Amino acid sequence: MAERDGVYCDDAERCVDLVIERVGKRITLGLPLGLGKPVRFVNALYQRAKDDPELELHIVTALSLLAPEGGSSLEKRFMEPFARRLFGDIPELAYARDVARNRLPDNVRVSEFFFKAGSYLNNRSQQRNYVCTNYTHAVRDLMAQGVNVVGQMVSPGEPNGHPGQVSFSCNPDLSLDILPLLREREQKGVPVAMVAEMNQSLPWFGHHAAVEESQFDVIYAQPESDYPLFSAPQMAISPSDHLIGFYASCLLKDGGTLQVGIGSLGASLVHNAILRHKDNKAWRAVYDHLEVAEQFPVVRDWGGTGPFEAGLYGCSEMMVDGFLYLLKEGILKREVFDHAGLQALINRGALALEPSLTMLDTLVQEGLIESPLRARDVRWLVQYGIFRDTVEFRGGRLCLSEDHSVETDLRQGGVREALAAEGLGSRLKGGIVMHGGFYVGPEVFYQALRDLPPGERNKICMTSVNFINHLYDHRFGDQKLKAAQRCHGRFINSAMMYTLNGAAVSDGLDDGRVVSGVGGQYNFVSMAHELPGARSILALRATRTSGGEVVSNIVFNYAHCTIPRHLRDIVITEYGIADLRGRSDEDVYLGLIRIADTRFQASLLKQAQKAGKVREDFRLPARWQNNTQEAVRQALAAAGEGDRFPAFPFGCDFTDEELVLGKALKGLKAATASPRGKLATLWQALKADDDSGSYAPLLERMGLKQPTGLRSKLDRKLVIHGLQKIEPVKTTGNEKN
Repeated sequence: MAERDGVYCDDAERCVDLVIERVGKRITLGLPLGLGKPVRFVNALYQRAKDDPELELHIVTALSLLAPEGGSSLEKRFMEPFARRLFGDIPELAYARDVARNRLPDNVRVSEFFFKAGSYLNNRSQQRNYVCTNYTHAVRDLMAQGVNVVGQMVSPGEPNGHPGQVSFSCNPDLSLDILPLLREREQKGVPVAMVAEMNQSLPWFGHHAAVEESQFDVIYAQPESDYPLFSAPQMAISPSDHLIGFYASCLLKDGGTLQVGIGSLGASLVHNAILRHKDNKAWRAVYDHLEVAEQFPVVRDWGGTGPFEAGLYGCSEMMVDGFLYLLKEGILKREVFDHAGLQALINRGALALEPSLTMLDTLVQEGLIESPLRARDVRWLVQYGIFRDTVEFRGGRLCLSEDHSVETDLRQGGVREALAAEGLGSRLKGGIVMHGGFYVGPEVFYQALRDLPPGERNKICMTSVNFINHLYDHRFGDQKLKAAQRCHGRFINSAMMYTLNGAAVSDGLDDGRVVSGVGGQYNFVSMAHELPGARSILALRATRTSGGEVVSNIVFNYAHCTIPRHLRDIVITEYGIADLRGRSDEDVYLGLIRIADTRFQASLLKQAQKAGKVREDFRLPARWQNNTQEAVRQALAAAGEGDRFPAFPFGCDFTDEELVLGKALKGLKAATASPRGKLATLWQALKADDDSGSYAPLLERMGLKQPTGLRSKLDRKLVIHGLQKIEPVKTTGNEKN
């Protein structure tokens, strides 16, 4: 595309030139979280900084996505073919790879407020440059860093029927709020530059996400170099994850609101909600087997057990792919409207979604319109589909067609008859079933978004994170509107650990290292305590393996806290639900011990009693002490025949061979976590061999069919040993008698 008015260009280097001409060589570059980074422009700017030491570049962002590389030689052998297959056509973020390898030049600094979980635990530079902030404060803190350039990947409007516009699509979350602030900074004499990079692979979303091209100073468009979107593969859902998701699905209220995060626990919740809706008999079998209502009364008061007749409304900072599955299954269907009064009437059942004369009477009675109707009343009624688009207020009369008009007094019989015949719309317009701030997911998710029919696409509104995560007034909706839309809110997030006094550990370690970031978790937990009828649900696995040993994720105390104990609410593990809101400390301690793994309950109780938080004569009930993996398997089996709880209910990017190899490598990693385990595993592996050739295809996939060199030969034996541990006989079709 030829350059036009100094704004459009088809060369990334020229884009960099234009930015430097505007702001100089001290650049603080703000980039979106996750998917929306303009990779071609950013790589060109970063390379310019590497070539020119006088250019000072500070990149401020979050969640810089990279294809996995693997650490050990075995992990590299496993990951490299997989990464080529999934990410081979996607340009890599050059600065992010250099960050991971500690190769940033001295004139470049990268600050992030959210990491991919665990990615920078041992990266001292990134730990020092990390900016701790709530998601809703990220724009404020980006501005405080002195951002003078913003770069964003956008979806072009012209191919999508919207010439002159672009869509923020995957990342309106911060961009909608930071662009006006940068223009204000510009008005005060500070040079700034807004850069848009077009990519036709990015699905188009309208509503709040669509903005005028003129908002940008530089627009980079080179369709022939458009690249696929970064894909986040589906994660396997373990039996424990499935049961956590099952318990969470019990707490969903039909007609309510859902927020859920990324990962296997979120995917499990979605899968179990669909199971509850489509195969309620199997879902109820598990519910009855676990005696959920009797053991965890919070479900009776706050949850539900039936299909979702009214449906759910999604309001989540991240629109995970699960929301699309809920949409396809007819669960994500509760529409909300951008008028608080209208929404409140719908909530209490005073209005249906189909316009009627009774609806008009109710609107008059509630003061939303007047009778006789005024011009603004008519415009409002047309806007929401209560009147047909053809109805107009003209000359003090209500024009139903070119040759038919009536008075505007809704009490007159003739007016009512005419409206019923010619004036009323068929259904309320403008309803939204999903408000999301950003998205990232697998490629099938992106394709499904691109393929959405217009009617379904228009029911999704990608918007500012400060509209979603805050209750405070925002230009897209005030507190009254948000509260009306978010009835029966269930805000479901995950934690790493939970302390017995009710504090969540979700983003960091006790030595100060950051695992990921606070993100929006605090916002949603806090909002759940403010909204009537809302609950915060924090989900975590009861145990993890550390240093080759199983340890409890429910702990007595911990020297890091993400969510303070005074915001404790509902906590779920695979062993049940702890309802902590408004409870005494003793009830909180016991509620959490009850859902801990049996192996750790006695020691946790002893610590609680020593601290004086639980009475000394308390003894663990026998029923509490069946918190085992066998009990988890029995509960899932209660659903009946068939695999209703698969590891990958929404598809898988791994081949069958890779799934087997992944399981074997995971077992090896766990077995070698301690020095003693490493020695024992190496000794056993030295004796391992594949005389029958049973593992030949798997070894070939790892590049170990005919190894040369000591390292490769040892890797071959380790893989064979790992496969024998999970499948002593064989896993492939190459069986030899």
